[in-house]
Amino acid sequence: MSSGPTPVSFKVRTQSRVMEVAFDDGAMVSIPFELLRVYSPSAEVRGHGPGQETLQTGKRDVGIVGVEPVGNYGIKPIFSDEHSSGIFTWEYLYQLGRDQDAMWETYLQKLETAGFTRDSGRDPGAVVSSDKGNGHACGHNH
Repeated sequence: MSSGPTPVSFKVRTQSRVMEVAFDDGAMVSIPFELLRVYSPSAEVRGHGPGQETLQTGKRDVGIVGVEPVGNYGIKPIFSDEHSSGIFTWEYLYQLGRDQDAMWETYLQKLETAGFTRDSGRDPGAVVSSDKGNGHACGHNH
């Protein structure tokens, strides 16, 4: 299983804000930048264990300003909010593309549970503070 899906083409579409990857098994995935950002595999987003994830808010307008290759197994996107520590393996991108409907649903439910919407955090005045986040999720100290 070590030889996972291999990309045959890869495009970052800045206008439509999607990353398109075609794989050697015929799969073609188109992943919105926002989904990539909120599901970044970095420790900053995921934490260091189950239940330590940091809910990402206000990422609807996030862009990708660059992409660095990581060996031949993945990429490291540089997002417009300066987040650049997530290494996305080809396998993870494949999974994101395949499962994105369910992952969107999970993300939207988490936002709703926390009292946010996809637009929360876009306007600094609309940030809802919670005892769990202590203002870290949006980067502002209120």
